[in-house]
Parts: sequence; C-alpha cells; structure tokens
Amino acid sequence: MNKTHYRKEVHMSHILLEICCGSVDDVLAAKAAGADRVELNSSMFLGGITPSYGEVKLARETGLPIMAMVRPRSGGFCYTDAEFQTMLYDVDALLEAGADGIVFGILTEDGQVDLERCKIMRERIGQHTAVFHRAIDVVPDWKTSLDQLVEIGIDRVLTSGQCPSVRDGSKTVAEMIAYAGDRLEILPGAGITLQNVHDVIRETGTKQIHIALNQVRQDPSTNYNQSIYFGGALYPPENMFEVADQGKIHQLRQMIDQ
Repeated sequence: MNKTHYRKEVHMSHILLEICCGSVDDVLAAKAAGADRVELNSSMFLGGITPSYGEVKLARETGLPIMAMVRPRSGGFCYTDAEFQTMLYDVDALLEAGADGIVFGILTEDGQVDLERCKIMRERIGQHTAVFHRAIDVVPDWKTSLDQLVEIGIDRVLTSGQCPSVRDGSKTVAEMIAYAGDRLEILPGAGITLQNVHDVIRETGTKQIHIALNQVRQDPSTNYNQSIYFGGALYPPENMFEVADQGKIHQLRQMIDQ
C-alpha cells in the first residue's frame, strides 16, 4: 500500500493508533481493542527485531495494516554485508507474507543515514509503505536526515524527538512535524503512556501515535527447574513474558477518541 493510502487514515478528528506488537497474540489484542495499525516485531526486550514469516502471515488475517520490522540484530544500525543482504531477503519474505509496509533504519559508522543502503531498501519495498525507525533519534542532524529520507521516498519516520521518551522530546517532535510538512509523516513513539498521551498529542500536534501497552503473563512450563536460564546475563524469569494489554489499549482508544 502506498503513502497516499495511509495519509487518508489520519483525520483531523481521529488520532491514528499504532500498537507496537511482539507477537501475533499482541496483534489480535490490538485488533480487539480498536487499534488502527500495528508494528510487528520479535524480541521486544531488544527493541524489536525481524518477526517471522509465519507471524506476519497470520497477523495479516486480522485485517489490520501490518508494518513489519526488518532489523537483523540489536545494538546499533550499521550492518555488515551479510546482515544487509539478510535484510533484503527479509523484506521479500515479509511482503510475500502480507506485510503492508516495512520498518527499518540503516546508519553509517558515524551515525549518518546510510543513503546508499536505505535507497536500496526503499526500492526493494516498492509500492508498499517504507518507515524509517528510531535510528533517526541518534543522528547528529535530524533536519538533514529528514531531507535525505524524503529524497529517497521514505513515507514515515518513527521518533521520540531524540530523547528517551516522546514526553521529553515533544518540542523536537513538534518541530519535526512542522519541518516535514506534507513531505513525509512523523510518528511519535517511545514512552507514551495512558497518563501522558493527551499531553503528547497536544504538545506535538500529532495525528497519530505509536505505543506499546503490555502486561506480564506466565508460562509455567519451566517451573520444574527454575535454575535454568535461556537468555543473557540479565536472567529474566523464564516463566514470565510480556503481551499486549488489550484492556489498556481499549482504554487508550477511548481516551484519545474523546
């Protein structure tokens, strides 16, 4: 789907609600709670990396627009040749699975937008929506970066205004929205809560928000031996994981529609 399609979703009287999802169950919860669009990832603890073909294919059945993350690993956005080729193959697979758009970000070692590789990604995405993620929040000059992204045809940029949260970066987000104008969409995301969402909308002037609202769910299958860990050195409990909180998403939907 193209840029025009998504801009028609944003009406003056309606705040478009995009839920950041880490699983198909999250997408189902987002759908039931009234979300307008989802960004589908895996490994949310790592900031979100590429979801599987199967996840996108099943999420597609909800009818919600699916923005699929293409990020091969955590820890920065400057990728090896092998990682970049993996990203290109993942774009092909996720679009084949039914993704409506691709979310990605590639930088050079000095934190600039990697124009050459981003242009290749944009061409690979074709007529589908191309979203540049929060890699924009670590570039040295966001105005130059936005101009470059406009030049290569990026449709939307996800940002917290180069701050840990949108609440802290709301002034910059508002400046980004004004600077981008009709050239591309600015999507505020990171640190938005039920408590501050109205402030964020008012201070930025945005017509769309990106948010994760989760709850902890237990999986008792590892309880027999709780000394075993399968993750990294942080050792989170293996019998717990986060899922989208349908009740909170529904509450948010009602709040922003008032």
